Amino acid sequence: MIRVVLADDQPLIRSGFRVFVEAAEDIAVVAEASTGRQAVELARSARADVVLMDIRMPDLDGLAATRLITGDPDLAGVRVLILTTFEVDEYVFQALRAGAGGFLGKSAEPDELLAAIRTVHRGDALLSPAATRSLIARFLAEPVARTPADAARATLLTEREREVVGLVATGMSNDEIAAHLVVSPHTAKTHVNRAMTKLGAHDRAQLVVIAYESGLTRVPGR
Repeated sequence: MIRVVLADDQPLIRSGFRVFVEAAEDIAVVAEASTGRQAVELARSARADVVLMDIRMPDLDGLAATRLITGDPDLAGVRVLILTTFEVDEYVFQALRAGAGGFLGKSAEPDELLAAIRTVHRGDALLSPAATRSLIARFLAEPVARTPADAARATLLTEREREVVGLVATGMSNDEIAAHLVVSPHTAKTHVNRAMTKLGAHDRAQLVVIAYESGLTRVPGR
């Protein structure tokens, strides 16, 4: 059973999401938060697997709450799925940088919501939709001041791992990477996991952020 915390300051929105989520046999809402601070506290006390996190909340916003959750070793198994009113939001990429596993528009269909929860719970990134890739390109196309530590990250990976990270950054799944490289899905997953470990990535979404920020891969056309 996937244990979910709903974090949104609007009770009606939380109620709507609760109805959708609890219609699934493998997912349960274990707590509701109306502020970012409550979301962090409940992620711990309710032993959450996934937090559905709104960005704009009182007391502590969703970005700060996401950083606290993903930066806490005791909450290493908790995934954050950002909920946003707009498909492309100026704050969404900041949330990915903070360690969120992906984002979903509040207008998503119930089946999309459930699939998104399962995706981030597996540790996969919600990065395949074109809107997300456009978001990444939009924010990472801006000049990034890279530090020596960023440059050193590339040396941690083997040639194959660098190649795999580049494919992950395009939004490819493990199966798609396996087909592209003509290897087994298990081998592709192993390369991805090793790259995540070496680069200190919380999940695939953060791996993509690190890939662009460190120069391991580039925004197309730049």
